Amino acid sequence: MPKRPDTLVLGAVAYAPKVVTIWEGFKSYFAGHGLQFDYILYSNYETQVEALMDGQCDIAWNSPLAWVRAERLARARGVQVQAIAMRDTDCDLTSVIIVRSDSPAQSVADLKGKIVAVGAVDSPQAYLIPLDLLRSHGLEPGTDFEIQRHDLLGGKHGDHVGGELDAARSLLSGSADAACLIKGNYEAWIADGTIPSGATHILAETPAYDHCNVTVGPMAAEQLVERFYTLLMAMSYDDPDLRPLMDLEGLKQWRAGRVEGYLPLEAAVNAAGFYDQDGAITENDYRY
Repeated sequence: MPKRPDTLVLGAVAYAPKVVTIWEGFKSYFAGHGLQFDYILYSNYETQVEALMDGQCDIAWNSPLAWVRAERLARARGVQVQAIAMRDTDCDLTSVIIVRSDSPAQSVADLKGKIVAVGAVDSPQAYLIPLDLLRSHGLEPGTDFEIQRHDLLGGKHGDHVGGELDAARSLLSGSADAACLIKGNYEAWIADGTIPSGATHILAETPAYDHCNVTVGPMAAEQLVERFYTLLMAMSYDDPDLRPLMDLEGLKQWRAGRVEGYLPLEAAVNAAGFYDQDGAITENDYRY
């Protein structure tokens, strides 16, 4: 069935049951302000990006890796996509490489010949970006050190705790010599006792990068997108109806989109050969 021309359709990946609660709530908010809005849930970001390019959805709530692919596919087709919005919590993140407190490793160079635990192969924060940091220090993944990958929920681009948490547990158990995590998770897991206080320390930290964004596809109606953007930016954390939804989505304020924060991931994707320059998937171990 073709899309209704008066309805803006968003694509989102169903990485957890709360996704339905979030977008059902946001749909009611948009409808209450006169915007016809609907959403489609996808099982993985690759299908979602392809649907966005084909016009099955107008906009997409994309992971950073999905943004990289969307931008490359668009450029290859001679069209444009735009990152119009992101959460306050999507800006200026870092990943860390941690070791146990009793580790003899004093620098990144000391990981040569060691086992480094990572998240899923499609995780920007727990695989692609931190491994590229190791490359920048002269250590080639899989050659100078062993990669212990924890692939969970393929196609979700690390938009879940699973593999990252398994990497941390592997480090704590002694099965790995180091682990790659997004810093926010590392701090949260120390705070809640998942990682015992004092049991680990940070060996290295990546440059800052950005995370998810709302991506506008090449076939979206400009007027609908403008109305959506206006209403999105008007969401207030002080609104008692919106606050629970914003908490579930992990933000207190929406911000205008920017793309400069994806440069570290662009470099990591190129170095790992995850996508080619036209957006084709070139990572042989990727299953989604």
